[in-house]
Amino acid sequence: MNDFIPNFDARAVFVSPWTDTFATYGWIMLMGFLVTVACGLIGNYLILRRMALVGDAISHSVLPGIAIAFLVAQSRHSLVMFGGALAAGIVTTLLIETIHRRSRVKQDAAIGIVFSSLFAVGVILISLFASQIDLDADCVLYGEISFVALEPLVTIGGIGIAPESVFVMFLVAAVVATLVILFYKELLVSSFDSGLAASLGINPTIMHYSLMCALSVVVVSAFRSVGAILVIAMLILPGATAFLITYRLPKMMVLSVVHSALSSVLGVHLAIWLDCAVASAIVVAGAGLFLLAWIFSPTQGLIARFRPQLLPIEAART
Repeated sequence: MNDFIPNFDARAVFVSPWTDTFATYGWIMLMGFLVTVACGLIGNYLILRRMALVGDAISHSVLPGIAIAFLVAQSRHSLVMFGGALAAGIVTTLLIETIHRRSRVKQDAAIGIVFSSLFAVGVILISLFASQIDLDADCVLYGEISFVALEPLVTIGGIGIAPESVFVMFLVAAVVATLVILFYKELLVSSFDSGLAASLGINPTIMHYSLMCALSVVVVSAFRSVGAILVIAMLILPGATAFLITYRLPKMMVLSVVHSALSSVLGVHLAIWLDCAVASAIVVAGAGLFLLAWIFSPTQGLIARFRPQLLPIEAART
């Protein structure tokens, strides 16, 4: 049993990351938070629109987009990667809509066809040109968030600000939060009723593809740190947890940010204890928070749902 579960050292797990090794784990926690909060803010709208699987599709389809963008431009510059991801995200959305509307194939089946095919194309491209693209299977699947602290610092005015990935992710998260605030009404109305949105002068098609573009940018920004598979959980878990606690979108946004912070910190501590991949531990911590909300939510939790059924039994006993 001791071989399966490592010995628990409270100081090494909870104290040392905040004191002795904070220079390393502080950046990892911040990066985990920024990735999760950016994914969570977008994920709230994916859940409301019942498009969680589209997020799954785009998170996989950015792989061939990144690979093709590098092979064409021969550069790993962030703008090149963003361009490839954006193109892949738009192509993915268009393919899903085209297959669904112009055939008898249902939307969920169309999503499965598109994302699995595009992901397979990306894997083939990386296999063929791995030495040029500088990506491997572990990076694609799990990311490398543990190496964030080793990156060179971005300097502004001669002052080191943050590692490059953290700085880029901060900008992406800030832009996503700003756009959510500026276009809150448009996103809200188009998410619940596209007909009402059109009657109010809001183009639901433009809002849909704008959301897909934002999703593509978030995914490619998080890709290097958490990989193509784990980013799916980070897109869904914060919003799904908040959705169990409240019916109001503003509160969902706030709760998804809180969920992101807690899952990042708890995930790093869990990874230190179990000596496992940090990104995976963050997702497990987020899933644990979802489980708690599922059980103890005052309105939608398991206890709240079973309690009315138990009241007549308790009354009969008394």
